[in-house]
Amino acid sequence: MSNILKGGEFLIKQIPANEIFSVEELNEEQKMLRDSAKEFIDREVVPQRERFEKKDYAFTEETMRKLGDMGLLGIAVPEEYGGLGMGFVTTMLACDYISGTTGSLATAYGAHTGIGTLPIVLYGTEEQKKKYLPDLATGAKFGAYCLTEPDAGSDANSGKTRAKLSEDGKHYIINGQKMWISNAGFADTFTLFAKIDDDKNITGFVINRSELENPESLTFGEEEHKLGIRASSTRQVFFNDMKIPVENLLGERNNGFKIALNALNVGRIKLAAACLDAQRRILNHSIQYSNERKQFGVSISTFGAIRKKLAEMATGVFVSEAGSYRAAKNVQDKIDELVASGLSHQEAELKGVEEFAVECSILKVFVSDLAQHTADEGIQVYGGMGFSEDTPMEAAWRDSRISRIYEGTNEINRLLAVGMLIKRAMKGELDLLSPAMAISKELMGIPSFEVPDYSEFMSEEKAIIANLKKVFLMVSGAALQKFMMDIEKQQHLLLNASEILNQIYMAESAVLRAEKHFSPESVEAAMAQLNLYKAVEKIITAAKEGIVSFAEGDEQRMMLSGLRRFTKYTNHPNVVALTEKVAAHYIEKGAY
Repeated sequence: MSNILKGGEFLIKQIPANEIFSVEELNEEQKMLRDSAKEFIDREVVPQRERFEKKDYAFTEETMRKLGDMGLLGIAVPEEYGGLGMGFVTTMLACDYISGTTGSLATAYGAHTGIGTLPIVLYGTEEQKKKYLPDLATGAKFGAYCLTEPDAGSDANSGKTRAKLSEDGKHYIINGQKMWISNAGFADTFTLFAKIDDDKNITGFVINRSELENPESLTFGEEEHKLGIRASSTRQVFFNDMKIPVENLLGERNNGFKIALNALNVGRIKLAAACLDAQRRILNHSIQYSNERKQFGVSISTFGAIRKKLAEMATGVFVSEAGSYRAAKNVQDKIDELVASGLSHQEAELKGVEEFAVECSILKVFVSDLAQHTADEGIQVYGGMGFSEDTPMEAAWRDSRISRIYEGTNEINRLLAVGMLIKRAMKGELDLLSPAMAISKELMGIPSFEVPDYSEFMSEEKAIIANLKKVFLMVSGAALQKFMMDIEKQQHLLLNASEILNQIYMAESAVLRAEKHFSPESVEAAMAQLNLYKAVEKIITAAKEGIVSFAEGDEQRMMLSGLRRFTKYTNHPNVVALTEKVAAHYIEKGAY
Protein backbone atom coordinates (compact mmCIF):
# COMPACT_ATOMS: atom_id res chain seq x y z
CA MET A 1 0.00 0.00 0.00
CA SER A 2 1.58 3.29 -1.07
CA ASN A 3 1.04 6.54 0.78
CA ILE A 4 1.46 4.93 4.21
CA LEU A 5 0.41 7.22 7.03
CA LYS A 6 2.74 8.41 9.75
CA GLY A 7 1.67 8.02 13.35
CA GLY A 8 -0.49 10.95 14.48
CA GLU A 9 -0.89 12.16 10.90
CA PHE A 10 -4.63 11.47 10.95
CA LEU A 11 -4.92 14.83 12.72
CA ILE A 12 -3.74 16.86 9.74
CA LYS A 13 -5.00 14.77 6.84
CA GLN A 14 -8.35 13.85 5.43
CA ILE A 15 -8.29 10.07 5.40
CA PRO A 16 -10.27 8.42 2.56
CA ALA A 17 -12.43 5.48 3.62
CA ASN A 18 -10.64 3.14 1.19
CA GLU A 19 -7.40 3.67 3.13
CA ILE A 20 -8.62 2.22 6.42
CA PHE A 21 -8.92 -1.45 7.32
CA SER A 22 -11.66 -3.07 9.38
CA VAL A 23 -12.79 -6.53 10.43
CA GLU A 24 -15.04 -6.81 7.38
CA GLU A 25 -11.83 -7.33 5.36
CA LEU A 26 -10.35 -10.30 7.24
CA ASN A 27 -8.99 -12.96 4.89
CA GLU A 28 -9.96 -16.63 5.05
CA GLU A 29 -6.96 -17.64 7.14
CA GLN A 30 -7.75 -14.92 9.68
CA LYS A 31 -11.42 -15.92 9.84
CA MET A 32 -10.43 -19.56 10.46
CA LEU A 33 -8.10 -18.50 13.28
CA ARG A 34 -10.80 -16.29 14.80
CA ASP A 35 -13.38 -19.08 14.63
CA SER A 36 -11.08 -21.71 16.14
CA ALA A 37 -10.11 -19.34 19.00
CA LYS A 38 -13.78 -18.57 19.66
CA GLU A 39 -14.75 -22.24 19.49
CA PHE A 40 -11.98 -23.12 21.98
CA ILE A 41 -13.08 -20.43 24.44
CA ASP A 42 -16.75 -21.44 24.19
CA ARG A 43 -15.89 -25.12 24.74
CA GLU A 44 -13.03 -25.00 27.27
CA VAL A 45 -13.41 -21.71 29.14
CA VAL A 46 -17.03 -20.53 29.28
CA PRO A 47 -18.36 -23.63 31.13
CA GLN A 48 -15.47 -23.35 33.65
CA ARG A 49 -15.93 -19.67 34.47
CA GLU A 50 -16.43 -20.48 38.16
CA ARG A 51 -13.00 -22.10 38.46
CA PHE A 52 -11.34 -18.83 37.50
CA GLU A 53 -13.36 -16.94 40.11
CA LYS A 54 -12.31 -19.49 42.75
CA LYS A 55 -8.61 -18.71 42.12
CA ASP A 56 -7.83 -22.00 40.36
CA TYR A 57 -4.36 -20.93 39.16
CA ALA A 58 -3.56 -24.46 37.99
CA PHE A 59 -6.55 -24.32 35.64
CA THR A 60 -5.29 -21.06 34.12
CA GLU A 61 -1.93 -22.73 33.49
CA GLU A 62 -3.62 -25.83 32.04
CA THR A 63 -5.71 -23.67 29.68
CA MET A 64 -2.58 -21.79 28.59
CA ARG A 65 -0.90 -25.11 27.73
CA LYS A 66 -3.87 -26.02 25.52
CA LEU A 67 -3.55 -22.66 23.75
CA GLY A 68 0.12 -23.51 23.22
CA ASP A 69 -0.83 -26.87 21.68
CA MET A 70 -3.09 -25.01 19.22
CA GLY A 71 -0.26 -22.68 18.21
CA LEU A 72 -2.06 -19.67 19.65
CA LEU A 73 0.86 -18.62 21.88
CA GLY A 74 3.28 -18.30 18.99
CA ILE A 75 1.31 -16.23 16.48
CA ALA A 76 3.70 -13.26 16.65
CA VAL A 77 6.87 -15.36 16.95
CA PRO A 78 8.75 -15.76 13.62
CA GLU A 79 8.57 -19.24 12.07
CA GLU A 80 12.33 -19.85 12.38
CA TYR A 81 11.92 -19.75 16.18
CA GLY A 82 8.97 -22.14 16.36
CA GLY A 83 6.10 -19.67 15.98
CA LEU A 84 3.53 -19.05 13.25
CA GLY A 85 5.07 -15.73 12.15
CA MET A 86 1.71 -14.15 11.36
CA GLY A 87 1.10 -10.44 10.80
CA PHE A 88 0.15 -7.81 13.33
CA VAL A 89 -3.58 -7.84 12.49
CA THR A 90 -3.73 -11.60 13.08
CA THR A 91 -2.01 -11.27 16.47
CA MET A 92 -4.64 -8.65 17.40
CA LEU A 93 -7.41 -10.99 16.28
CA ALA A 94 -6.16 -13.85 18.44
CA CYS A 95 -5.83 -11.55 21.44
CA ASP A 96 -9.37 -10.26 20.82
CA TYR A 97 -11.11 -13.63 20.75
CA ILE A 98 -9.06 -15.40 23.45
CA SER A 99 -9.49 -12.62 26.01
CA GLY A 100 -13.26 -12.10 26.15
CA THR A 101 -14.61 -14.52 28.76
CA THR A 102 -12.37 -14.06 31.78
CA GLY A 103 -9.79 -11.46 32.66
CA SER A 104 -7.71 -14.16 34.37
CA LEU A 105 -6.96 -15.94 31.11
CA ALA A 106 -6.78 -12.64 29.20
CA THR A 107 -4.05 -11.42 31.56
CA ALA A 108 -2.09 -14.69 31.49
CA TYR A 109 -2.28 -14.77 27.68
CA GLY A 110 -1.45 -11.08 27.23
CA ALA A 111 1.45 -11.15 29.69
CA HIS A 112 2.93 -14.26 28.06
CA THR A 113 2.51 -13.44 24.35
CA GLY A 114 3.10 -9.71 24.78
CA ILE A 115 5.50 -8.38 27.37
CA GLY A 116 6.71 -11.92 28.27
CA THR A 117 7.82 -12.82 24.73
CA LEU A 118 8.06 -9.69 22.59
CA PRO A 119 11.12 -8.08 24.25
CA ILE A 120 13.08 -11.20 23.22
CA VAL A 121 11.61 -11.14 19.68
CA LEU A 122 12.39 -7.44 19.31
CA TYR A 123 15.69 -7.08 21.19
CA GLY A 124 17.15 -10.56 21.62
CA THR A 125 20.41 -11.66 20.01
CA GLU A 126 20.21 -14.57 17.56
CA GLU A 127 21.40 -16.92 20.33
CA GLN A 128 18.79 -15.60 22.80
CA LYS A 129 15.98 -15.96 20.28
CA LYS A 130 16.98 -19.53 19.42
CA LYS A 131 17.23 -20.41 23.09
CA TYR A 132 14.06 -18.86 24.52
CA LEU A 133 11.48 -18.37 21.78
CA PRO A 134 10.67 -21.97 20.70
CA ASP A 135 9.59 -22.91 24.24
CA LEU A 136 7.60 -19.68 24.67
CA ALA A 137 5.90 -20.15 21.29
CA THR A 138 4.65 -23.63 22.15
CA GLY A 139 3.85 -23.13 25.83
CA ALA A 140 6.60 -25.51 26.96
CA LYS A 141 7.62 -22.54 29.11
CA PHE A 142 5.71 -19.43 30.13
CA GLY A 143 7.01 -15.89 30.28
CA ALA A 144 6.83 -13.13 32.87
CA TYR A 145 7.96 -9.51 32.70
CA CYS A 146 9.47 -7.89 35.79
CA LEU A 147 9.41 -4.10 35.60
CA THR A 148 7.22 -2.60 38.36
CA GLU A 149 8.64 -2.07 41.85
CA PRO A 150 7.08 -0.77 45.10
CA ASP A 151 8.48 2.72 44.39
CA ALA A 152 8.65 2.50 40.58
CA GLY A 153 5.32 2.22 38.79
CA SER A 154 4.71 4.72 35.98
CA ASP A 155 8.21 6.09 36.67
CA ALA A 156 9.82 2.79 35.64
CA ASN A 157 13.33 4.20 35.40
CA SER A 158 13.44 4.95 39.14
CA GLY A 159 13.67 1.26 40.10
CA LYS A 160 16.04 0.21 42.87
CA THR A 161 16.87 -3.30 41.59
CA ARG A 162 20.63 -3.43 40.98
CA ALA A 163 22.98 -5.53 38.85
CA LYS A 164 26.69 -5.79 39.57
CA LEU A 165 29.33 -7.53 37.45
CA SER A 166 30.93 -10.50 39.23
CA GLU A 167 34.66 -10.45 39.92
CA ASP A 168 35.35 -12.97 37.14
CA GLY A 169 33.33 -10.81 34.71
CA LYS A 170 31.10 -13.76 33.70
CA HIS A 171 27.88 -12.92 35.57
CA TYR A 172 25.71 -10.07 36.71
CA ILE A 173 24.60 -10.38 40.34
CA ILE A 174 21.03 -9.09 40.69
CA ASN A 175 19.44 -7.85 43.92
CA GLY A 176 16.05 -6.24 44.40
CA GLN A 177 12.32 -6.84 44.21
CA LYS A 178 9.49 -6.51 41.70
CA MET A 179 5.75 -6.46 42.31
CA TRP A 180 2.47 -7.14 40.44
CA ILE A 181 4.25 -9.68 38.23
CA SER A 182 1.70 -11.54 36.10
CA ASN A 183 2.34 -15.28 35.54
CA ALA A 184 5.07 -15.26 38.22
CA GLY A 185 3.66 -18.40 39.86
CA PHE A 186 4.11 -20.64 36.81
CA ALA A 187 6.56 -18.77 34.55
CA ASP A 188 10.04 -20.08 33.80
CA THR A 189 11.34 -17.33 31.46
CA PHE A 190 11.74 -13.97 33.19
CA THR A 191 12.49 -10.69 31.42
CA LEU A 192 13.67 -8.30 34.12
CA PHE A 193 15.05 -4.79 34.45
CA ALA A 194 17.80 -3.53 36.76
CA LYS A 195 20.34 -0.70 36.89
CA ILE A 196 23.94 -1.80 36.43
CA ASP A 197 26.06 -0.10 39.11
CA ASP A 198 25.15 3.61 39.11
CA ASP A 199 23.81 3.77 35.53
CA LYS A 200 21.27 6.45 34.77
CA ASN A 201 18.90 4.03 33.01
CA ILE A 202 17.70 0.48 33.57
CA THR A 203 19.00 -2.47 31.52
CA GLY A 204 17.06 -5.55 30.39
CA PHE A 205 18.00 -9.17 31.14
CA VAL A 206 16.42 -12.54 30.37
CA ILE A 207 16.79 -15.78 32.36
CA ASN A 208 15.15 -19.18 32.72
CA ARG A 209 14.36 -19.95 36.34
CA SER A 210 15.16 -23.63 35.71
CA GLU A 211 18.76 -22.73 34.77
CA LEU A 212 19.72 -20.79 37.87
CA GLU A 213 22.82 -22.06 39.69
CA ASN A 214 21.07 -21.30 42.98
CA PRO A 215 17.27 -21.76 42.74
CA GLU A 216 16.90 -19.94 46.09
CA SER A 217 18.25 -16.73 44.55
CA LEU A 218 14.83 -16.19 42.87
CA THR A 219 11.95 -16.26 45.37
CA PHE A 220 8.32 -15.25 45.32
CA GLY A 221 5.70 -13.67 47.54
CA GLU A 222 2.28 -15.25 48.08
CA GLU A 223 -0.37 -14.92 45.39
CA GLU A 224 -1.95 -11.46 45.56
CA HIS A 225 -5.67 -11.34 46.44
CA LYS A 226 -7.20 -9.00 43.88
CA LEU A 227 -10.49 -7.30 43.06
CA GLY A 228 -10.66 -9.13 39.72
CA ILE A 229 -8.54 -11.37 37.45
CA ARG A 230 -8.59 -13.75 40.40
CA ALA A 231 -6.97 -16.79 38.76
CA SER A 232 -4.24 -14.74 37.12
CA SER A 233 -1.05 -15.53 39.03
CA THR A 234 0.26 -12.22 40.46
CA ARG A 235 3.19 -12.27 42.86
CA GLN A 236 6.10 -10.27 44.15
CA VAL A 237 9.46 -11.46 42.83
CA PHE A 238 12.68 -11.19 44.87
CA PHE A 239 16.25 -11.39 43.52
CA ASN A 240 18.76 -12.43 46.18
CA ASP A 241 22.30 -12.37 44.70
CA MET A 242 20.80 -13.98 41.57
CA LYS A 243 23.54 -14.78 39.03
CA ILE A 244 22.75 -14.11 35.37
CA PRO A 245 25.37 -14.90 32.67
CA VAL A 246 26.62 -11.71 30.96
CA GLU A 247 25.34 -13.00 27.60
CA ASN A 248 21.78 -12.79 29.04
CA LEU A 249 21.80 -8.99 28.89
CA LEU A 250 18.90 -8.03 26.61
CA GLY A 251 19.51 -5.31 24.02
CA GLU A 252 22.15 -2.79 25.08
CA ARG A 253 23.26 -1.59 28.48
CA ASN A 254 21.25 1.46 29.64
CA ASN A 255 18.62 0.72 26.99
CA GLY A 256 16.09 -1.07 29.21
CA PHE A 257 13.75 1.90 29.44
CA LYS A 258 13.37 1.88 25.66
CA ILE A 259 12.72 -1.88 25.69
CA ALA A 260 10.09 -1.38 28.40
CA LEU A 261 8.40 1.47 26.51
CA ASN A 262 8.26 -0.37 23.17
CA ALA A 263 6.95 -3.54 24.82
CA LEU A 264 4.26 -1.41 26.46
CA ASN A 265 3.32 0.25 23.14
CA VAL A 266 2.50 -3.20 21.75
CA GLY A 267 0.84 -4.07 25.06
CA ARG A 268 -1.42 -1.01 24.82
CA ILE A 269 -2.92 -1.75 21.42
CA LYS A 270 -3.22 -5.45 22.37
CA LEU A 271 -5.00 -4.44 25.57
CA ALA A 272 -7.58 -2.63 23.44
CA ALA A 273 -8.03 -5.86 21.45
CA ALA A 274 -8.32 -7.83 24.69
CA CYS A 275 -11.32 -5.69 25.71
CA LEU A 276 -13.26 -6.18 22.45
CA ASP A 277 -14.75 -9.64 22.85
CA ALA A 278 -15.41 -8.89 26.51
CA GLN A 279 -17.64 -6.04 25.33
CA ARG A 280 -19.36 -8.26 22.74
CA ARG A 281 -20.05 -10.99 25.31
CA ILE A 282 -21.36 -8.55 27.93
CA LEU A 283 -23.64 -7.02 25.30
CA ASN A 284 -24.88 -10.42 24.14
CA HIS A 285 -25.65 -11.52 27.72
CA SER A 286 -27.50 -8.23 28.26
CA ILE A 287 -29.58 -8.58 25.09
CA GLN A 288 -30.46 -12.18 25.93
CA TYR A 289 -31.36 -11.39 29.55
CA SER A 290 -33.46 -8.35 28.61
CA ASN A 291 -35.39 -10.43 26.06
CA GLU A 292 -36.08 -13.17 28.63
CA ARG A 293 -36.71 -11.07 31.75
CA LYS A 294 -40.38 -10.12 32.13
CA GLN A 295 -41.70 -7.20 34.18
CA PHE A 296 -45.25 -5.81 34.07
CA GLY A 297 -46.07 -8.68 31.71
CA VAL A 298 -43.53 -7.78 28.99
CA SER A 299 -39.81 -8.30 28.25
CA ILE A 300 -37.68 -5.53 29.72
CA SER A 301 -36.11 -5.16 26.24
CA THR A 302 -39.32 -3.33 25.27
CA PHE A 303 -38.53 -0.49 27.71
CA GLY A 304 -36.89 2.62 26.27
CA ALA A 305 -34.44 2.99 29.16
CA ILE A 306 -33.08 -0.53 28.57
CA ARG A 307 -33.09 -0.11 24.77
CA LYS A 308 -30.98 3.05 25.12
CA LYS A 309 -28.38 1.14 27.15
CA LEU A 310 -28.21 -1.73 24.66
CA ALA A 311 -27.88 0.67 21.71
CA GLU A 312 -25.03 2.54 23.38
CA MET A 313 -23.26 -0.70 24.32
CA ALA A 314 -23.53 -1.97 20.72
CA THR A 315 -22.28 1.36 19.39
CA GLY A 316 -19.30 1.11 21.74
CA VAL A 317 -18.38 -2.31 20.34
CA PHE A 318 -18.62 -1.06 16.74
CA VAL A 319 -16.43 1.98 17.44
CA SER A 320 -13.87 0.02 19.50
CA GLU A 321 -13.47 -2.54 16.69
CA ALA A 322 -13.15 0.23 14.10
CA GLY A 323 -10.29 2.03 15.85
CA SER A 324 -8.45 -1.11 16.98
CA TYR A 325 -8.26 -2.86 13.63
CA ARG A 326 -7.61 0.37 11.73
CA ALA A 327 -4.50 1.03 13.85
CA ALA A 328 -3.39 -2.62 13.73
CA LYS A 329 -3.35 -2.50 9.92
CA ASN A 330 -1.45 0.81 9.97
CA VAL A 331 1.22 -0.88 12.11
CA GLN A 332 1.22 -3.92 9.79
CA ASP A 333 1.61 -1.75 6.67
CA LYS A 334 4.49 0.16 8.24
CA ILE A 335 6.27 -3.07 9.19
CA ASP A 336 5.83 -4.43 5.63
CA GLU A 337 7.13 -1.16 4.14
CA LEU A 338 10.21 -1.20 6.38
CA VAL A 339 10.95 -4.88 5.61
CA ALA A 340 10.64 -4.09 1.88
CA SER A 341 13.15 -1.24 2.34
CA GLY A 342 15.73 -3.71 3.67
CA LEU A 343 15.29 -3.65 7.46
CA SER A 344 15.26 -6.91 9.39
CA HIS A 345 11.85 -8.03 10.62
CA GLN A 346 13.06 -7.31 14.16
CA GLU A 347 13.94 -3.67 13.38
CA ALA A 348 10.83 -3.20 11.23
CA GLU A 349 8.46 -4.40 13.95
CA LEU A 350 10.15 -2.14 16.50
CA LYS A 351 9.91 0.93 14.30
CA GLY A 352 6.42 0.05 13.04
CA VAL A 353 4.91 -0.10 16.51
CA GLU A 354 6.91 2.91 17.69
CA GLU A 355 5.55 4.93 14.74
CA PHE A 356 1.98 4.46 15.97
CA ALA A 357 2.64 4.88 19.70
CA VAL A 358 0.13 7.78 19.82
CA GLU A 359 -2.64 5.61 18.38
CA CYS A 360 -1.70 2.74 20.74
CA SER A 361 -2.22 5.04 23.74
CA ILE A 362 -5.49 6.42 22.35
CA LEU A 363 -6.88 2.91 21.92
CA LYS A 364 -5.75 1.70 25.32
CA VAL A 365 -7.57 4.57 27.03
CA PHE A 366 -10.73 4.67 24.94
CA VAL A 367 -11.44 0.94 24.75
CA SER A 368 -10.57 0.10 28.37
CA ASP A 369 -12.73 2.98 29.64
CA LEU A 370 -15.57 1.77 27.45
CA ALA A 371 -15.14 -1.89 28.48
CA GLN A 372 -15.66 -0.98 32.12
CA HIS A 373 -18.63 1.24 31.29
CA THR A 374 -20.14 -1.61 29.24
CA ALA A 375 -19.71 -4.04 32.17
CA ASP A 376 -21.28 -1.48 34.51
CA GLU A 377 -24.27 -1.07 32.19
CA GLY A 378 -24.48 -4.86 31.90
CA ILE A 379 -24.98 -5.10 35.67
CA GLN A 380 -27.64 -2.39 35.41
CA VAL A 381 -29.56 -4.28 32.70
CA TYR A 382 -29.56 -7.36 34.95
CA GLY A 383 -30.69 -5.26 37.93
CA GLY A 384 -30.31 -7.05 41.27
CA MET A 385 -29.26 -10.25 39.50
CA GLY A 386 -26.30 -8.40 38.00
CA PHE A 387 -24.85 -7.98 41.50
CA SER A 388 -24.96 -11.73 42.10
CA GLU A 389 -22.02 -14.07 41.52
CA ASP A 390 -24.48 -16.42 39.81
CA THR A 391 -24.48 -14.21 36.70
CA PRO A 392 -21.43 -13.38 34.54
CA MET A 393 -21.77 -9.59 35.00
CA GLU A 394 -20.30 -9.32 38.49
CA ALA A 395 -17.01 -10.98 37.45
CA ALA A 396 -16.93 -9.06 34.15
CA TRP A 397 -17.17 -5.77 36.03
CA ARG A 398 -14.37 -6.71 38.45
CA ASP A 399 -12.13 -8.04 35.68
CA SER A 400 -12.59 -4.97 33.49
CA ARG A 401 -11.37 -2.61 36.22
CA ILE A 402 -7.70 -3.55 35.89
CA SER A 403 -7.63 -2.61 32.19
CA ARG A 404 -7.59 1.08 33.10
CA ILE A 405 -4.51 0.56 35.27
CA TYR A 406 -2.07 -1.81 33.62
CA GLU A 407 0.07 -1.11 30.54
CA GLY A 408 0.32 2.40 32.00
CA THR A 409 -2.68 3.97 33.75
CA ASN A 410 -5.20 5.71 31.50
CA GLU A 411 -4.15 9.06 32.95
CA ILE A 412 -0.50 8.42 32.04
CA ASN A 413 -1.56 7.27 28.56
CA ARG A 414 -3.68 10.37 28.01
CA LEU A 415 -0.72 12.58 28.89
CA LEU A 416 1.60 10.40 26.80
CA ALA A 417 -0.48 10.59 23.62
CA VAL A 418 -0.55 14.40 23.57
CA GLY A 419 3.06 14.63 24.80
CA MET A 420 4.29 12.36 21.98
CA LEU A 421 2.40 14.42 19.40
CA ILE A 422 3.95 17.64 20.68
CA LYS A 423 7.44 16.08 20.66
CA ARG A 424 6.95 14.94 17.05
CA ALA A 425 5.86 18.42 16.07
CA MET A 426 8.89 19.96 17.84
CA LYS A 427 11.24 17.56 16.03
CA GLY A 428 9.67 18.41 12.68
CA GLU A 429 8.40 14.85 12.16
CA LEU A 430 4.78 16.05 12.04
CA ASP A 431 3.75 19.48 10.88
CA LEU A 432 1.09 20.57 13.35
CA LEU A 433 2.21 24.21 13.31
CA SER A 434 1.18 25.15 9.75
CA PRO A 435 -2.42 23.88 10.08
CA ALA A 436 -2.68 25.45 13.56
CA MET A 437 -1.61 28.84 12.11
CA ALA A 438 -4.05 28.43 9.20
CA ILE A 439 -6.86 27.95 11.74
CA SER A 440 -5.88 31.18 13.52
CA LYS A 441 -6.27 33.00 10.19
CA GLU A 442 -9.57 31.24 9.53
CA LEU A 443 -10.91 32.47 12.89
CA MET A 444 -10.08 36.07 11.94
CA GLY A 445 -11.95 35.71 8.64
CA ILE A 446 -15.67 35.91 7.96
CA PRO A 447 -17.35 32.50 8.08
CA SER A 448 -19.14 31.22 5.00
CA PHE A 449 -22.93 31.28 5.24
CA GLU A 450 -23.41 28.95 2.28
CA VAL A 451 -25.27 25.73 3.09
CA PRO A 452 -22.98 22.89 1.95
CA ASP A 453 -24.26 20.01 -0.17
CA TYR A 454 -24.27 17.01 2.13
CA SER A 455 -26.21 14.66 -0.14
CA GLU A 456 -23.32 12.19 -0.38
CA PHE A 457 -23.23 9.41 2.25
CA MET A 458 -21.26 10.43 5.37
CA SER A 459 -20.21 13.77 3.81
CA GLU A 460 -21.50 15.88 6.70
CA GLU A 461 -20.00 13.51 9.26
CA LYS A 462 -16.60 13.76 7.55
CA ALA A 463 -16.87 17.56 7.39
CA ILE A 464 -17.59 17.62 11.14
CA ILE A 465 -14.57 15.39 11.83
CA ALA A 466 -12.37 17.73 9.75
CA ASN A 467 -13.66 20.59 11.92
CA LEU A 468 -13.07 18.65 15.14
CA LYS A 469 -9.42 18.31 14.09
CA LYS A 470 -9.37 22.11 13.85
CA VAL A 471 -10.65 22.28 17.43
CA PHE A 472 -7.72 20.17 18.61
CA LEU A 473 -5.18 22.23 16.65
CA MET A 474 -6.75 25.52 17.78
CA VAL A 475 -6.69 24.62 21.50
CA SER A 476 -3.33 22.83 21.56
CA GLY A 477 -1.67 25.43 19.28
CA ALA A 478 -2.76 28.33 21.50
CA ALA A 479 -1.79 26.43 24.65
CA LEU A 480 1.67 25.65 23.25
CA GLN A 481 2.22 29.31 22.35
CA LYS A 482 1.32 30.31 25.89
CA PHE A 483 3.19 27.67 27.90
CA MET A 484 5.95 26.59 25.48
CA MET A 485 8.20 23.98 27.17
CA ASP A 486 6.21 24.21 30.41
CA ILE A 487 3.21 22.61 28.68
CA GLU A 488 4.07 19.25 30.31
CA LYS A 489 3.26 20.74 33.71
CA GLN A 490 -0.27 21.68 32.58
CA GLN A 491 -1.80 18.25 33.18
CA HIS A 492 -5.42 19.47 33.39
CA LEU A 493 -5.03 21.05 29.97
CA LEU A 494 -3.27 18.01 28.48
CA LEU A 495 -6.08 15.76 29.75
CA ASN A 496 -8.61 17.99 27.96
CA ALA A 497 -6.55 17.90 24.77
CA SER A 498 -6.29 14.12 25.07
CA GLU A 499 -10.07 13.73 25.35
CA ILE A 500 -10.47 15.72 22.12
CA LEU A 501 -7.76 13.63 20.41
CA ASN A 502 -9.24 10.29 21.49
CA GLN A 503 -12.77 11.21 20.42
CA ILE A 504 -11.58 12.38 16.98
CA TYR A 505 -9.62 9.21 16.23
CA MET A 506 -12.36 6.83 17.29
CA ALA A 507 -15.23 8.80 15.68
CA GLU A 508 -13.33 9.02 12.40
CA SER A 509 -12.58 5.28 12.51
CA ALA A 510 -16.27 4.46 12.95
CA VAL A 511 -17.46 6.88 10.25
CA LEU A 512 -14.92 5.60 7.70
CA ARG A 513 -15.74 1.97 8.53
CA ALA A 514 -19.46 2.64 8.00
CA GLU A 515 -18.80 4.54 4.75
CA LYS A 516 -16.52 1.83 3.35
CA HIS A 517 -18.62 -1.23 4.14
CA PHE A 518 -22.25 -0.28 4.79
CA SER A 519 -25.19 1.56 3.27
CA PRO A 520 -26.79 4.85 4.43
CA GLU A 521 -29.75 2.92 5.84
CA SER A 522 -27.62 0.40 7.75
CA VAL A 523 -27.53 0.03 11.52
CA GLU A 524 -23.73 0.49 11.28
CA ALA A 525 -24.22 3.95 9.75
CA ALA A 526 -26.60 4.76 12.61
CA MET A 527 -23.96 3.69 15.16
CA ALA A 528 -21.25 5.81 13.50
CA GLN A 529 -23.60 8.83 13.51
CA LEU A 530 -24.69 8.22 17.09
CA ASN A 531 -21.11 7.97 18.30
CA LEU A 532 -20.06 11.10 16.41
CA TYR A 533 -22.84 13.12 18.01
CA LYS A 534 -21.71 12.01 21.49
CA ALA A 535 -18.06 12.70 20.55
CA VAL A 536 -18.93 16.27 19.51
CA GLU A 537 -20.62 16.89 22.87
CA LYS A 538 -17.59 15.54 24.78
CA ILE A 539 -15.21 17.61 22.66
CA ILE A 540 -17.21 20.80 23.29
CA THR A 541 -16.98 20.21 27.06
CA ALA A 542 -13.24 19.40 27.04
CA ALA A 543 -12.33 22.24 24.66
CA LYS A 544 -14.36 24.84 26.56
CA GLU A 545 -12.79 23.82 29.85
CA GLY A 546 -9.33 24.06 28.28
CA ILE A 547 -9.87 27.40 26.53
CA VAL A 548 -11.27 29.13 29.61
CA SER A 549 -8.35 27.82 31.71
CA PHE A 550 -5.64 29.70 29.80
CA ALA A 551 -7.18 32.30 27.44
CA GLU A 552 -8.73 35.63 28.40
CA GLY A 553 -10.50 38.59 26.80
CA ASP A 554 -10.61 38.76 23.00
CA GLU A 555 -8.53 35.60 22.57
CA GLN A 556 -10.96 33.61 24.72
CA ARG A 557 -14.01 35.04 22.92
CA MET A 558 -12.51 34.27 19.52
CA MET A 559 -11.64 30.68 20.44
CA LEU A 560 -15.06 30.00 21.98
CA SER A 561 -16.63 31.42 18.83
CA GLY A 562 -14.37 29.11 16.78
CA LEU A 563 -15.43 26.18 18.94
CA ARG A 564 -19.10 26.91 18.20
CA ARG A 565 -18.33 27.21 14.48
CA PHE A 566 -16.32 23.97 14.33
CA THR A 567 -18.84 21.85 16.25
CA LYS A 568 -21.96 22.97 14.40
CA TYR A 569 -24.22 20.53 12.59
CA THR A 570 -26.10 21.70 9.48
CA ASN A 571 -28.50 18.75 9.84
CA HIS A 572 -28.88 17.66 13.45
CA PRO A 573 -29.09 13.88 13.82
CA ASN A 574 -32.21 12.51 15.46
CA VAL A 575 -30.41 10.82 18.33
CA VAL A 576 -33.52 9.12 19.73
CA ALA A 577 -34.41 7.65 16.32
CA LEU A 578 -30.83 6.45 15.75
CA THR A 579 -30.73 4.89 19.22
CA GLU A 580 -34.03 3.11 18.63
CA LYS A 581 -32.85 1.82 15.25
CA VAL A 582 -29.72 0.27 16.78
CA ALA A 583 -31.61 -1.20 19.75
CA ALA A 584 -34.37 -2.70 17.60
CA HIS A 585 -31.81 -4.35 15.30
CA TYR A 586 -29.82 -6.12 18.02
CA ILE A 587 -32.78 -6.97 20.25
CA GLU A 588 -34.44 -8.73 17.31
CA LYS A 589 -31.19 -10.37 16.23
CA GLY A 590 -30.52 -11.49 19.82
CA ALA A 591 -26.75 -10.82 19.67
CA TYR A 592 -24.14 -8.47 18.24
